[in-house]
Amino acid sequence: MKHILHLMSSIQPKESYSIKLGKTIIEKIQEKYPNSVLEELNLVDLDMPHLNPELLRKLFTPADHLNQEEKEFIVFSDNLLKQLLAADIIVIGAPLYNFTIHSALKTWIDYITRPGVSFGYGQDGRPIGLVTGKKVYVAMASGGVYSEGPGLINDFVVPYLKAFLGFLGMTDLTAFRAEGLKVPELKENA
Repeated sequence: MKHILHLMSSIQPKESYSIKLGKTIIEKIQEKYPNSVLEELNLVDLDMPHLNPELLRKLFTPADHLNQEEKEFIVFSDNLLKQLLAADIIVIGAPLYNFTIHSALKTWIDYITRPGVSFGYGQDGRPIGLVTGKKVYVAMASGGVYSEGPGLINDFVVPYLKAFLGFLGMTDLTAFRAEGLKVPELKENA
């Protein structure tokens, strides 16, 4: 039995190919691991405040240095981290918008990036990811083709997620793509 966390970041929930692809990935995982627990989180619906100086200060200050009101403010971040740390498998629905991820997914990343919790630094000053032992699947959808050819240089979804999640310790990442969805000749097989 596995604990699966499905993160969705599409602004088109009913027509979203990244959500459909993510659900297909989850079906395959559940076939392999029956009785797995699935937790779904639509990041767009959360309407999370974007990172600002005050939020950054609170997230990067050790809890024992925060007053009660400040501690209550970071409970949301704490809960997102608990979800992440409890998961064995993370499926991230990541449609390509303007060559990159949606701001809701970026904001989630900001909330889970906490020194001493999700990353730290070794004695040599190099970062150490503290979120380890996770399998990550990225369900990426795009109107054009970005996995090869000239479009490859414009894919900032998979390389970004691979680099950043790797920084946090999640280095086992596989990306599945539904691409060419806006190209008539390719859409049928996308």
